[in-house]
Amino acid sequence: MLEVNQISLFYGASQALKDVSLVAEKGRVTCILGRNGVGKTSLLNAIAGHQAIAAGEILWEGKPINRLAPYDRARAGIAYVPQGREIFSQLTVLENLKTGFNCLPRAERFIDNEIYFLFPVLKEMLHRRGGDLSGGQQQQLAIARALVTNPRMLLLDEPTEGIQPSIIKDIQRVIETLRKRGDMAVVLVEQYFEFARDLADSYAVMDRGSVILSGEGAEMDEQQVRGMMSV
Repeated sequence: MLEVNQISLFYGASQALKDVSLVAEKGRVTCILGRNGVGKTSLLNAIAGHQAIAAGEILWEGKPINRLAPYDRARAGIAYVPQGREIFSQLTVLENLKTGFNCLPRAERFIDNEIYFLFPVLKEMLHRRGGDLSGGQQQQLAIARALVTNPRMLLLDEPTEGIQPSIIKDIQRVIETLRKRGDMAVVLVEQYFEFARDLADSYAVMDRGSVILSGEGAEMDEQQVRGMMSV
């Protein structure tokens, strides 16, 4: 569904991505691993359209999207859950979920019951303000808000950051459920190695803006990947 071909990205004179290639397919979880500051978030920003690339090409379902604005990419089925969640703290849980309607036709502006099946805690808190939720609950809300858009690809930037272990397990179950549906590609940026290892159908390790190792999750050399993440 997604093909990233030899893309480069700059922030001023500083190069954040250098000739990065990646493939993500529906029904599979693609994990992007690496230390802080190696370009993982920049890659997601490039895919979502929040940062313009300087070279290369991004194909979504066979069509180039390099010049599409972020909202057009969202309408095309790409949903992004950024690092830090970025929910609206003064809006209720229900209002936060409804912000996902913006990229949908009017006929599709409803919250599917599957959202509450995946995140039952949110149904109990629909009228609480987002800022009153715990960090883990806010992360669940951010993922649910992305799923409201009925995406065909979900980009997740470090969903386990600052989250208690019980909710990490809940998020893992949600990702596994989405994978089993078979109609969505998931691209996961993560530093929590065990979480990524258990979910990865394929993986890519980044360093200094480049992919230095990639392969199938089942064939991952754990010691090698851990070493690359800890250097």
